[in-house]
Amino acid sequence: MSGPRESGRPGTAESTRARAEADTDALTGTSRAAESPAARRQPSARRLAVDPVKTLLHQHRELCERAVDALEIAAGLEAHGITDRTAARFRHRDVFSLAEEMYVRSSHEKEPPPRPADAALPGARTDWVLLTLLPGALCAATVAGLRLTHGQPRLAVAVVGALAVSLGLRAALARGPLGAAARTGAVPAAHPPGARTLTRWLIAYALIAYALLGDGFLDAAVAGGPDGPPGGSADGPWPVATAPVLALALACVPAAWCAHLFTVRARRRLAASRGLEEFAASVRPLLLGTFALYLCALGALLAVCGAVLHEPAAYARALCLGALLLLARLLTVHGFTRAPALVLTAVAAAEAAAAATVLAGRLPGAGFLATPVRTLAEAWGPGSIPALICAAGALTLLMHATRTLTRASAHASRGEP
Repeated sequence: MSGPRESGRPGTAESTRARAEADTDALTGTSRAAESPAARRQPSARRLAVDPVKTLLHQHRELCERAVDALEIAAGLEAHGITDRTAARFRHRDVFSLAEEMYVRSSHEKEPPPRPADAALPGARTDWVLLTLLPGALCAATVAGLRLTHGQPRLAVAVVGALAVSLGLRAALARGPLGAAARTGAVPAAHPPGARTLTRWLIAYALIAYALLGDGFLDAAVAGGPDGPPGGSADGPWPVATAPVLALALACVPAAWCAHLFTVRARRRLAASRGLEEFAASVRPLLLGTFALYLCALGALLAVCGAVLHEPAAYARALCLGALLLLARLLTVHGFTRAPALVLTAVAAAEAAAAATVLAGRLPGAGFLATPVRTLAEAWGPGSIPALICAAGALTLLMHATRTLTRASAHASRGEP
């Protein structure tokens, strides 16, 4: 009998020990399930969650390594969709403070980011200041040559002058605040960068050529002509509007200074801002004010050119075209090329279509095609058609610019072009 009792004692002891451990777990609030592998991994997971910026640094390692300051990192984060509200998940009050930590913790030397007062801002340089004067000077010389010549020499002066002005314009837009900065981006293989740039130049030249010859051609077409090529004067059967084109060429100077002013002031506000919404709210009136300043300068040039050449200033269509070209250039300089290309193409196509409908209306049974253009030309003059088309394009680009040029990513410091 002693054997069974002895064999039962260990079981009784084990059960007693188990009950004691259960009572201890109940008192301490722990259980053996807490010792599972998932629970053993929990402290390491908590340790990873303590440093949420580390994952962000890994995702944007290239941006942090090539950034020259914390502002460029902030602009890059904003371009990737990280807002001030998103920065709160990384335990920062805004994107700028998050970018400062990422800049210090990246592979740069462990130095604090530059203070806003120390940020390098581009200054006015003699080369681009002189280059902006070149298109206006060449255009003025061409207009003077057209006024002093007749017959075959006038045609030669017009061809040589147009070529010289186009080369001067390209030189003025190649450097300085109107020079397009290099931006990264995928370009379709069927449209290499050289072809796209050439297409944009051709469209811009087509718009300027329409400002020179388009109204005279449309007026003559509505009247049943034209009966011959343009004579190069403002009082011929196909009049040439030299005053608006000369004013637009001279307007390269205020356009460059307005673009320079906008770039410098926007970068200063980027350095002083502590949030993306604050920066956008401060840059939007700066953009509108710069745009209005350019229109005032262009209006003054139109008045002077019209008075000197004794021609109509054509304020409406010249101001709308100048606004369109300035906004397209500002967007291109800051890396937004798709919208300007689409809008300029649409405007050029609309102006060509307006002239083509007048000619197509001469076909039998197709007179209705020319009715809208004829009605506008007879009521408000032939200049109202390009004015309305360019105004619609400029308004579209202005709305796009108020959303894109007020982003921090549009003003990242990339050096002077």
